[in-house]
Amino acid sequence: MPSRIIIEHGSKSKSYWKDIWNYRGLLYFLAWRDVLVRYKQTSIGIIWSLLRPLMTIAVMWFIGWLFGSHVPEGVPRILVVCAATLPWSFFSSAFSDASNSLLVNSNLLSKVYFPRLLIPISSVLVCLIDFLISFAILLFLLVVFRFNPGWKICFLPLFLGLAFMIAMGTGLFIAALNVKFRDFRYIVPFIVQFGLYVSPVAFSSDYIFKHKSIPEAVKFIYAMNPMVGVIDGFRWCILGNSMSIYIPGFITSIVISVLSLILGVWYFRKTEKSFADVI
Repeated sequence: MPSRIIIEHGSKSKSYWKDIWNYRGLLYFLAWRDVLVRYKQTSIGIIWSLLRPLMTIAVMWFIGWLFGSHVPEGVPRILVVCAATLPWSFFSSAFSDASNSLLVNSNLLSKVYFPRLLIPISSVLVCLIDFLISFAILLFLLVVFRFNPGWKICFLPLFLGLAFMIAMGTGLFIAALNVKFRDFRYIVPFIVQFGLYVSPVAFSSDYIFKHKSIPEAVKFIYAMNPMVGVIDGFRWCILGNSMSIYIPGFITSIVISVLSLILGVWYFRKTEKSFADVI
């Protein structure tokens, strides 16, 4: 009787993470494929990476101007909005793409073994590439308004890493739920839209955190949105002393970001075995 070779996923945590490293070539391929396919059939191609955040910046600038949201003296409103729109656009795109990544690549799940975690990771990496391209908008505005961000901009990767963790953790959790409960693909757009309303994109957190009439409990609930700390951090890095960071809120953002990543990876690993059968 001829011998058979059965390819199985790493049952132990160490084996699984070793598999992810061994399959890193597949990760690069999936990410590069998504980059090529994303704008392949569009007329202006990768320029959409600039146009999409530009349109969002314009809308958020108009809303902030219309309602007279607070802007630090001497800082152009469009810089305040841009410094918030870019990290929010990265998070919303990364979260949405990671949440739907398993359904989009369902044909791969039932054919051959590889760590399924590579699929949502590649989706987030593609969004990170879009973010780096769209960051040119902010650099252009800094040059136009002759605004020097100062040494604090060195901390920008820290806050980008927090956004990455939030998007990855929540994206993994919803992606695993999406395989079994397809209703979640309709819930994801609502989560993104609601998150935009409760995140300081068109307005500044200073009004909430420094307003004495707002109860501390409300401030804490507001700070539980991890993107509050990320956006405030981006503004602090780029606009310097003109913006401030609410330390309790920043610590809350770090804790929730780490917990979301741990929970997302744990639930994804727990349900990964059944993906091929359910999808």
